[in-house]
Amino acid sequence: MPLNNPTGFAPHADRAYAPISACTVCAEHLPLGPKPIFRLHPKATVALISQAPGRLAHQSGVAWDDPSGRKLREWLGVTEEQFYDSPTFAVTPMGMCYPGKGKGGDLPPRPECAPLWQDTLLGLLPNVKLKILIGAYSQQRYLGDRRKRTLTETVRNYRAYLPEYFVVPHPSPRNGIFMRRNPWIEAEVIPELQSLIKDLLP
Repeated sequence: MPLNNPTGFAPHADRAYAPISACTVCAEHLPLGPKPIFRLHPKATVALISQAPGRLAHQSGVAWDDPSGRKLREWLGVTEEQFYDSPTFAVTPMGMCYPGKGKGGDLPPRPECAPLWQDTLLGLLPNVKLKILIGAYSQQRYLGDRRKRTLTETVRNYRAYLPEYFVVPHPSPRNGIFMRRNPWIEAEVIPELQSLIKDLLP
C-alpha cells in the first residue's frame, strides 16, 4: 500500500505540491500535529473529496486506511489494489490533517484548509472527470445553494449534480443507523456510482 502524498508527477511538479505537504497553518489546533494526507496523480479521473483523515489514517499516513475506507471501496466497487495501486483515484479532503476527537466523533475539518488548498489540489488534476462529494462538508463547499435541505435529500437527488459531482454520505461506521434507516442508498444510489466508476477505471 503506497503512501498518500503525491506520486506520478514529473520532478518539476514538486514545486506545486511540496507546500501542501509542508503546510502547518492549523498546527496549534491539531492534537497530533500537522500531517497533510492526500493523494494526487496527473492521470487521476476521480477525485474523492471528503472531510478529513481519521486517527488511523493519521497514524499510517495513508488516506482511507480504516473501516471507513473499507466501506468506501465497497461502495466504489473496487479492490484495494485498484484503489491504491492505480492512478484512478485522487484524494483531496476538505481538511488534510486529523482534526482530533469531539463528543460525537471526529471534529470537523479545520476551516482554514479548504479555502487555502482545494483549488490548488484540483488544479493538479487535469484529467478528473468525476468528483465524489463524501459527506456534508464537501457538499456544502461545492454545491452551495444547490444542496437540498438535508444530506438525505441531497443524496436522494444525486442525479441533479451529475455529470460533475456524485454525492454520498460519509461511509463511517458511525453512520450505521443512518444507513439502516435509508436502505435505498445502498440499493439504488451505490450501484449507479459503481457503474460510473467501472467506466473510469483503466
